[in-house]
Amino acid sequence: ISVAIEEERSVKKTVHIYNVDRAVCGRIAGVIAKKYGDTGYAGQLDITFVGSAGQSFGCFLTPGMNIRLVGEANDYVGKGMAGGELVIVPSENTGFIPEDSTIVGNTCLYGATGGQLFVRGKAGERFAVRNSLAEAVVEGTGDHSCEYMTGGCVVVLGKVGRNVAAGMTGGLAYLLDEDDTLVPKVNKEIVKIQRVVAPVGQQQLKQLIQAHVDRSGSSKGRIILEEWDKYLPLFWQLVPPSEEDTPEANADFGDRTLERMTLRPA
Repeated sequence: ISVAIEEERSVKKTVHIYNVDRAVCGRIAGVIAKKYGDTGYAGQLDITFVGSAGQSFGCFLTPGMNIRLVGEANDYVGKGMAGGELVIVPSENTGFIPEDSTIVGNTCLYGATGGQLFVRGKAGERFAVRNSLAEAVVEGTGDHSCEYMTGGCVVVLGKVGRNVAAGMTGGLAYLLDEDDTLVPKVNKEIVKIQRVVAPVGQQQLKQLIQAHVDRSGSSKGRIILEEWDKYLPLFWQLVPPSEEDTPEANADFGDRTLERMTLRPA
């Protein structure tokens, strides 16, 4: 890995991880940032971890870091990440249904400023708290999700806890509501809640779910895509005032922006 960073090469590596291993990837990200800044690294690190990660797994990722965890992780996954891609999936033959089970802890994406996170399973409380620019797909969350968000995009393909979007002043969230229980859980002091009516917003949602399926193999995401016309009306979009006049939230922008839209690279 050191040689790949120094010479801007690509490398693939698989590593076992244990719950005493904390802030894994932070030192690697620091070396890259010190040498190349936040966007200058031309190599690519594809690292797969297998096992149970300790706190702050995938923290401070930078562009060029593609990190995959097969297992589960504790709190603060993706803390402060500024780029790259982070994928967390359960081990094969676990005996549980991924979309019904929690595989990452609390306070994921705390203060993230970029990159993408795909979680095949549920997260704990305060998912995406103070997220500034990262994009994420997860299959359920605990209480206080999207708290104090200022940017980025979060897609939740399952149930959430109470007090969603408290203090959320930027970014967008798309939440699947299959049993019509979401609206009372949303803190409406700042955000408004609406269906996904803008074509650009629909495309953003679909592209992120497709990316989630491609990266994580999510069966829940695959079903949603296969029955898109059925599931799209079941999604709510949470929109703070700063996003009300964006193409993703405002259908008046029409299709002209849709033609130029592509999924933001990691």
